[in-house]
Amino acid sequence: MTSTRGKTKQPFEPSLVPPPGALLEWRDSQHFDRWQDRPCALCDKPTPMRSHAGEPVHKACAEDWIAANPVEARLGRFASDTQPKSTKRATHA
Repeated sequence: MTSTRGKTKQPFEPSLVPPPGALLEWRDSQHFDRWQDRPCALCDKPTPMRSHAGEPVHKACAEDWIAANPVEARLGRFASDTQPKSTKRATHA
């Protein structure tokens, strides 16, 4: 567990690696560092974005990397967030 200003947060787990050309689903706020930009691991330009492992990376750079490295991408360097099951009921007409 990590502690953030008195609050205890569970580490978040990555889900599946999207297929090449698909978009990453990064909805968890832990992907965004509101305090400090760091150089992207792939393009070296500043970014507030972080991967699941805390690696500074633009989401678009990570998506491009997955498309260019589909075999290595399966190891999970960049992955989508785990999506919680919806609590909404489907309505049928």
